[in-house]
Amino acid sequence: MSGRKYVHGYTERESDRLSDQAQTLTGLLHDDTRYPAGSRVLEAGCGTGAQTIILAHNSPKARITSVDISEASLEEAKQRVLGEGITNVTFEAGDIFDLRYEPGSFDHIFLCFVLEHLAEPRRALERLRPLLREGGTITAIEGDHGSAYFHPDSAHARRAVGCLVDLQREMGGNALIGRELYPLVAGAGYRDVRVSPRMVYVDASRPDLVEGFTRLTFTAMVEGVGDDVVNRGMMSREDWERGIGDLYRTSRPDGVFCYTFFKATGKK
Repeated sequence: MSGRKYVHGYTERESDRLSDQAQTLTGLLHDDTRYPAGSRVLEAGCGTGAQTIILAHNSPKARITSVDISEASLEEAKQRVLGEGITNVTFEAGDIFDLRYEPGSFDHIFLCFVLEHLAEPRRALERLRPLLREGGTITAIEGDHGSAYFHPDSAHARRAVGCLVDLQREMGGNALIGRELYPLVAGAGYRDVRVSPRMVYVDASRPDLVEGFTRLTFTAMVEGVGDDVVNRGMMSREDWERGIGDLYRTSRPDGVFCYTFFKATGKK
């Protein structure tokens, strides 16, 4: 996908984080996305296949085409899908701003955590729209780092999250894009657009989310940009480490963490 710069990098650790995130959030984000047998589905920006596996398991008789601009990510996605015994996915290299499919080639288009990394997300949605048949649907899922709040509160932790938002903005992306999904999708020409917020609420009574989301998904994501933050002088190493420590602190028995994802659907 031209115009996409991935602020979190392409390390093995990041790949593992994406997998943890996908597995942890399967029910919250994906249970109401299921496509009928024979449906032609385009997954635009599949990355390393973390969402592809869920998509394919939920719609085992749909025909899914998963595209990404990164050959390395595609290869990892292929291996993951093969490892799961999935047979209804085809992988192809492609730039979502310039996909060479015939108009009306797909019944459904699916994007998850893609638009946040694009300098021109509305143009991407506009370029994808002709690929849908009339009446076909689009589904887009994004987070919004501005929706994160937690107990115990911490100015250092909030600043650490803010640094990630600032870094992504500098790279042409938007870590606050979840709140903008309705105007983006509607503005790109889709009709019947609906957006539903999906809150992750975590406390000690939900140990799977404490580990899978607070620690392995969100805090690990923020922690991963630490060197960039410190090297750019956005925070001192001491303040940064305190902020990350305070984020991990929210996963203790008296801690609470909240975050909201947004899921948009629309029709051509």
